[in-house]
Amino acid sequence: MALQVYIGGELYDKADAKISVFDHGLLYGDGVFEGMRSYSGRVFRLTEHLDRLWESARAIHLEIPMTKQAMGKAVQETLAANGIKDGYIRLIVTRGSGSLGLDPNRCQDPQVIIITDSIALYPEEFYREGLELVTAATIRNHPAALSPRIKSLNYLNNIMAKMEGLRAGCVEALMLNHKGEVAECTGDNLFILRRGRLLTPPIDAGILEGITRNAVLELAQQAGIVTAEIPFTRHDIFISDECFLTGSAAEVVPVVRLDGRPLGTGKPGPITLQLMQRFHELVHG
Repeated sequence: MALQVYIGGELYDKADAKISVFDHGLLYGDGVFEGMRSYSGRVFRLTEHLDRLWESARAIHLEIPMTKQAMGKAVQETLAANGIKDGYIRLIVTRGSGSLGLDPNRCQDPQVIIITDSIALYPEEFYREGLELVTAATIRNHPAALSPRIKSLNYLNNIMAKMEGLRAGCVEALMLNHKGEVAECTGDNLFILRRGRLLTPPIDAGILEGITRNAVLELAQQAGIVTAEIPFTRHDIFISDECFLTGSAAEVVPVVRLDGRPLGTGKPGPITLQLMQRFHELVHG
């Protein structure tokens, strides 16, 4: 059976899932999205993802043409139509079809698109042995220009940094903000362990407030691990005891090298492994 894609209240075969070439989501990246995971047919933190989608839309003055309840129901129905229990969900809301020009007032019919599929972001060996990062020369967009808390369809900033990582032989790249502080990676949030404290950059460092990031902070606190959201630099990563990334698709993945330098023991650390296990129990429980 062909993969079914939800567009505007209807399901279409993947090959027939189309929108207008005049949609401003395509022409200008004018729209918002969410990436979510389902485990055993249950969408992980669906409410939080929908809240963030609505907040992103509100921030760019885009009205989503359905309720959160209807969106949640559409997600479940699309998963069921594709027979997906453990998979990935991409929610997209575009500005809609308009004219060749920036004026969003000339757009009509915002498009709601739901894609469900299987995903394996990183090879299994990265979860066992850890992955390597390289620092990208491309910095995170200045938060005063566009809030990084808006999960918009314009991901060129991240893509440029991703290309740097891939050219260096790394599947992920570290991005700094305009102050030279650690922000996040191209698609994941970053954590380090230093002297028994679990640290992650704060929201005002120019990061997306990740759903998985917040879940891991909660799990760490429940385990009695001291956590802090504070600014830090590459120096702090180099001298850290452990490092890992979080994301809806990535889940929790260890980092063992940055810019050719080993981090900690050069292997996934005990706190990282503990949080990986706790997260696995959370999503499959």
